Amino acid sequence: MAKFDDPIERLIEYFRSLPGVGYKTAQRYAFSIIEGSQERAANFAEALTDVKRKISLCQKCGNYTDKPLCDICTSRDLKTVCVVKEPKDILAMEKIRNYTGTYHVLFGTISPLDGRGPNDIKIKELLKRVQDDKVSEVIMATDPDVEGDATAMYIARLLKPMGVKVTRLAQGISMGSSLEYADEITLSKAMEARKEMND
Repeated sequence: MAKFDDPIERLIEYFRSLPGVGYKTAQRYAFSIIEGSQERAANFAEALTDVKRKISLCQKCGNYTDKPLCDICTSRDLKTVCVVKEPKDILAMEKIRNYTGTYHVLFGTISPLDGRGPNDIKIKELLKRVQDDKVSEVIMATDPDVEGDATAMYIARLLKPMGVKVTRLAQGISMGSSLEYADEITLSKAMEARKEMND
């Protein structure tokens, strides 16, 4: 199979390394850069280096931000915390326009098969936040799969003795699906119909 010159192949390989991008799509992206202006390519490269240099994690919730605390943590109700698996899930939950609380990113779920236990995700940090901010409700919004449910149950058991109301999104989101792909209406209904978690 004929190959392109090295700089083109290198660019294609970088695009291919992105999730969900196959060779043909990577090729199209590479040619879009080649056929565009020098200024556009420079701006694209600057955006990439900027995001790596300036974006870090919010010290409170774990969301991506260019400040010590993200805008959500500095402007919203600290008494309600919605627990999600990854920062990208915050973007999905923000489709619910009337949610006024904050978030907490776990950076994973409990998964013994993958060798990931409670100490490998941000549970201790959540418990500290609940205490420090006198949180009244924790909404578990982990994915509705085996790992997400196990993680939600584990956290609920830890929070109950602290007198915190722990709720779980209603099952408008189908079992085994990912939160980031749920539409606004489904998420809104799941949030409205959330149920308190019991042992």
